[in-house]
Amino acid sequence: MIKAAQFAGQTLAVFGLGRSGITAALSLQAGGATVLAWDDREEARQSAESQGVDIADISQSDWSQIDALVLSPGVPHILPEPHWSAALATQADVPIICDIEIFAREVAAVPEENRPKIIAITGTNGKSTTTALIGHILNSCGKDAQIGGNIGRGVLDLDRMHSGSYFVVELSSYQLERTYSLRANAAVYLNLSPDHLDRHGDMEGYAQAKNRVFLNQLKEDAAIIGTDDENGQDLLCEMKAEKKAVTIPISAKRSIGSGVFVLGGKLFSTLGKRVEEVCNLSKAKALEGQHNWQNAAAAFAAVQSLGLNPRDIGKAILSFPGLSHRMETIGKAGKVRFVNDSKATNADAAKQALNSYDEIYWIAGGVAKEGGIEPLKPLFKNIQKAYLIGEAAKPFARTLSKSDTPYKLSGELRMAVLCATRDALESGAHNPIVLLSPACASFDQFANFEIRGDAFRDCAQKVIDLFDSEMKAKRRAAKNAIAS
Repeated sequence: MIKAAQFAGQTLAVFGLGRSGITAALSLQAGGATVLAWDDREEARQSAESQGVDIADISQSDWSQIDALVLSPGVPHILPEPHWSAALATQADVPIICDIEIFAREVAAVPEENRPKIIAITGTNGKSTTTALIGHILNSCGKDAQIGGNIGRGVLDLDRMHSGSYFVVELSSYQLERTYSLRANAAVYLNLSPDHLDRHGDMEGYAQAKNRVFLNQLKEDAAIIGTDDENGQDLLCEMKAEKKAVTIPISAKRSIGSGVFVLGGKLFSTLGKRVEEVCNLSKAKALEGQHNWQNAAAAFAAVQSLGLNPRDIGKAILSFPGLSHRMETIGKAGKVRFVNDSKATNADAAKQALNSYDEIYWIAGGVAKEGGIEPLKPLFKNIQKAYLIGEAAKPFARTLSKSDTPYKLSGELRMAVLCATRDALESGAHNPIVLLSPACASFDQFANFEIRGDAFRDCAQKVIDLFDSEMKAKRRAAKNAIAS
């Protein structure tokens, strides 16, 4: 754990006792701060207290004695309306921060010669894969790298920082809007599409939050920007004009004069004196699809900007094992392949998987985002049949009906897996994919997308095991018949 020594002697309120909140509270206490921690949920308070967090009802606290509010990223402080804890902090002129800001101040306090390198990644889609890939590359190249933030461990739960270490941090817009001091040696901005607009007001507010990943960068730092959407292209022009950091454009669609790009499935860099082929991404089994090509380009640009050897980076990209819940192959039952894409919590994220396969038995549904699956209509041609679950099942069915796409209202995940498997096995398709890519949040039926993905994996594995045992039984019976 990283001790938050920069807050020693201060009193901080902490609201929201999930993974990052508990870690922040313990880090602050270990660093010498007085912590008043609270959550509206009794079970969350009990869990935190059992781990050593000091619990106090901050609704009854004297806010004139509080130096800062550490507010869980998922809790709003402005839109759609301020949480009561944020309202109390604002009334008392108490700054509102998050665990990333605590981390940033601890990093800044380390003498520069002993300071770790910080790689920060944001974007609407692809953050987690890119973060995990960068961590894998660094570790494969012999570096001491840890990943955290909006993926895996909270940043303050990471191991003690030291010279020569690398912190690879995934950042959501929720975290960035409460972060003021972070300086990223390499900052990655992948893409931007409509999401979380209730929280940020509109696309401009959402973009402003994401753009904060470049805050505090110096001229020797790298700003890696995805240019496959209009927002990224505009941002690149702005960053070049500011000359604040070294700008590196990336693309999975076209060549770039001075940047990193993918053409014909091959990753190229033009950051040196000539065009250099880094690797053939068709050999990277965990990086299927054009969206993952962009992730690979971003990861290469970020790591190469820190001085690592391009050939070593290329080898590490090809050995990447993939990310759980993001186009994760579970296994096969005969020709039927099961793919877990539970992390696709909006239509734009689901688009990546739907665009990567063409014989899809699609499991979708949950708590829909604004616009539902309307943006996916051009990809319905790749869907053999859809199996709809959760709150969004009926609205999704109406959308699919307009395009004459077959569907079944399965209701719950287990039934969807069984029906999709049966239909895929009977279809005679060459390469059928049973794909969980919900285009929805999970909160109606599962606590989070990880639990949803784990449930899909369990169901799929049972089907695979049953299929394998039946095939073995048939082979034994055939041998016995021949022998007799």
